Amino acid sequence: MIFGSSQDTSSPEAPALDTAQVIFDVTMQDFETRVMAVSMQIPVIVDFWAPWCGPCKQLMPTLEKVIAAAGGKVLLAKVNIDQNQELAKALRVQSVPTVYGFFQGQPIDAFTGVQPESKIKEFVQKLITAANGAQPDALNIPDVLKEAAELLAQANPQNAHELYSSILHQDALNAEAYVGTVRCFIEIGQVEQAVALVEQAPEEIATASIFAQARTAVDLAQNTGNATASVEELEAKINSDGNDHQARIDLAHLFYAQGKKEEALQTLLDSIELDMEWEDQAARKELLKLMEAMGLSDPVAQVARRKLSTLLFS
Repeated sequence: MIFGSSQDTSSPEAPALDTAQVIFDVTMQDFETRVMAVSMQIPVIVDFWAPWCGPCKQLMPTLEKVIAAAGGKVLLAKVNIDQNQELAKALRVQSVPTVYGFFQGQPIDAFTGVQPESKIKEFVQKLITAANGAQPDALNIPDVLKEAAELLAQANPQNAHELYSSILHQDALNAEAYVGTVRCFIEIGQVEQAVALVEQAPEEIATASIFAQARTAVDLAQNTGNATASVEELEAKINSDGNDHQARIDLAHLFYAQGKKEEALQTLLDSIELDMEWEDQAARKELLKLMEAMGLSDPVAQVARRKLSTLLFS
């Protein structure tokens, strides 16, 4: 399953975005993330062009002007076919300029050749109208955020993602929903998608305090899958030497990578209980990092936090 990315950085109600956020270059490598996934939330126009193409040079300024005037209600992705021949072939681009309009992962309109500004405006408005028609009824965002977090904690990232997407459709700059979407991608193993969301987050979201949780979650997802020892091997090391705290930390990371979050946190709590000061409280720091990545509202993280408080103040 490919989730719709919440890189929906604008909506009819959202403030206008910087030109660089609205008009950008894409390649074969990031087309899925920056066009197909993003179009699940907001229309994306794709302009296939070539440096040697005279008509392309005529069309592009007008196209960029109309897109910029739309105030972020539609995005423009530019594809240089000389550098992305496989992508052009996949979309059956036979001449340039060729322009596609995508919404919800599907091309809903297209044209080739130079067009007058009035026709381009009609093309853009058709996409915006399609997006407006797909707008959900107004949500009670706090309640939906709570429900989505509960679904994610119950290992149901697919349904959680649907709720986060509905929130971002209504409030494109909702940082909590954006962070939740990052976690959904991680939970289904699409770490590259999560990384892309973190790296391309709008400034309003990237500067929110909760966004640190997304960065931590991505960092852990990228690093916890590199264990060289198995669970059995690490448990054997711990049974042989109960004070092997590095083995406990490695085991916690391995549990976390396998989705066994309760076991991961308990392993670190065991290490803290044995020797809280080992390596400058390394186990406690790892525990806090895992809990942050899970989200502080996660019930498993909440239980671990209470246990940690008991250990710290006992």
